[in-house]
Amino acid sequence: MNCSGCATFQNEADGALPCGNIAPLFILYVGCSMKLSMPRFDQAPVLVVGDVMLDRYWHGGTSRISPEAPVPVVKVEQIEDRPGGAANVALNIAALGAPASLVGVTGDDEAADSLSNSLKGAGVRALFQRIAHQPTIVKLRVMSRHQQLLRIDFEEPFATDALALGSQVDDLLEGIKVLVLSDYGKGALKNHQALIQAARAKNIPVLADPKGKDFSIYRGASLITPNLSEFEAIVGGCVDEHELVSKGATLMHDLELGALLVTRGEHGMTLLRPDQPALHLPARAREVFDVTGAGDTVISTLAAAIAAGEDLPHAVALANLAAGIVVGKLGTAAISAPELRRAIQREEGSERGVLGLEQLLLAVADARAHNETIVFTNGCFDILHAGHVTYLEQARAQGDRLIVAVNDDASVSRLKGPGRPINSVDRRMAVLAGLGAVDWVISFSEGTPENLLREVKPDVLVKGGDYGIDQVVGADIVSAYGGTVKVLGLVENSSTTAIVEKIRSR
Repeated sequence: MNCSGCATFQNEADGALPCGNIAPLFILYVGCSMKLSMPRFDQAPVLVVGDVMLDRYWHGGTSRISPEAPVPVVKVEQIEDRPGGAANVALNIAALGAPASLVGVTGDDEAADSLSNSLKGAGVRALFQRIAHQPTIVKLRVMSRHQQLLRIDFEEPFATDALALGSQVDDLLEGIKVLVLSDYGKGALKNHQALIQAARAKNIPVLADPKGKDFSIYRGASLITPNLSEFEAIVGGCVDEHELVSKGATLMHDLELGALLVTRGEHGMTLLRPDQPALHLPARAREVFDVTGAGDTVISTLAAAIAAGEDLPHAVALANLAAGIVVGKLGTAAISAPELRRAIQREEGSERGVLGLEQLLLAVADARAHNETIVFTNGCFDILHAGHVTYLEQARAQGDRLIVAVNDDASVSRLKGPGRPINSVDRRMAVLAGLGAVDWVISFSEGTPENLLREVKPDVLVKGGDYGIDQVVGADIVSAYGGTVKVLGLVENSSTTAIVEKIRSR
C-alpha cells in the first residue's frame, strides 16, 4: 500500500520502501549481522537546509577562584570556531567526501563570516540568507582542561523569508540525491511542507532531524530521526521496546513517514519501517566523552550513505558506527572518511590478519587514506623457516603495510608436485598472520598473483631470489601504474624443499 508521490528508498526485499499504511504486527529482533563496506561518497550529493549556528570555544587554564564570586577564573588562551547545527551536518557530509550544499539563515556579522569561511574551506557550498540587525546564532562554551565550565547562547528567532529560502532550495535540488532538514527550532525552517513536497516531486528522499512538539510539519518525509526524549514528547513514555515499536508504528502511519529512526543513547538505535521487522542496533561507542553534535553525525552519515546508494539498514549501521566515533571527541566534531573506513575495518575484523578480497581492498583504501605505503609479496610458504621470516621482515621494511599472498593447496600441488603442500593453506596463512612483519594475508588459486595485483595495486612489489626485476611475475603490471618492483636476496641454507628432503632422508 503506497502513499502516492512519496520519495522512496531502495531496499533488498522489493526494490522500494514506501510510506503509507503499515502492518499491525512487527517482528522484534536485536542485533545486526549485516556486512558493511565503504560507500562511494564522492558520488552522493546532499543538500542540507536548516538552522545554522556558530559553536565558539574559549579554552584556558584555571588556577584560582574569583574573589567576586565562588567561581573559577579562566585565563583564555585560545579561541576556536566550529560550524554548528545544520552547518555541522553539512560539514560532516563533506568530511565523508560527499558533495555538500547548505542553505540557512544568519545575521550579517563577523560570526556569519567565520561560518562562511570555515565551510568554504571544508568544501561546502554555503548559501546564507543574511538578515541585517539580527545576530548569527552563537553557542559560546568556556572550556578548561577539556571540561565545559559554562555555555552562553547568543540567539534570537530569525525573521526568515520563507519564500526566498524555498526558491533557493528549488534551484539547488537538480542533481541532489538527498535533502536533509536540520531543524533546531531557531526560525530558519518555516516552510517544512513546501520543502518536502518540492523534493518529493523530484523523487528525492527527505531526511528530517525533528524539533519541537509538533511532528506533523514533517508529514510525508522519507525518514525522521528523533532522539528518545523527542520521540516520547510526541507519543508518550515507552516502558519497553515493544511499546516503542508500537507507538512508532502509529506515528509512521499518522504522518505517512517512509521510516523512523529513534536514537537511544547508550541503548543504541531503533529503525522502524512499514511492513518490516524492527531493527535494533547496539551503541558502538567505546568511551563517551562528549555527546555534542552526535545527532548531526547520525543524520549526515545516513544522508550521505543513502545518496551513495546504500539501503536503509546499511546506512543506519554506518551512522551508528559514526556516532560511536564522534561521542569520543570533544565538542562539535566531524567524522572523516578515513575514520569511518577504519571503524568499518574494526567491525569487519580487517585491521590485521587473514582477509578476503573485499576486506583487503577496504584495508588498503584506509591505509592509503593515511598515506601508508603498501608492499606486496607472494609465495607458497609451506614450511615457515628462518629464511622466510628474514625475507618478510626485509619486505616489510620497504613500506608501511605488508600483504602476503599465499598459493592455495591446488596451486601449490601444480607448482611443487605430488605430496605438497605439507601444510594446508589455512594453516600456512595462520602462521604468517602471526608474524609481526605481516599485516594482511590472502590466498589465491591461480598459478600467479597477477589478478590480485591488478585489484590491489600495491606501491611496492617484492620478491626474493637471484633473478632480475624483469623476471618477477607481475612486474610489468606494477611498473605500468608507476609502482616499484624490488628483488631481495635469499638467506643462505634456508629452503622448504631442503627441509622436506632432509626429513624424508631420515
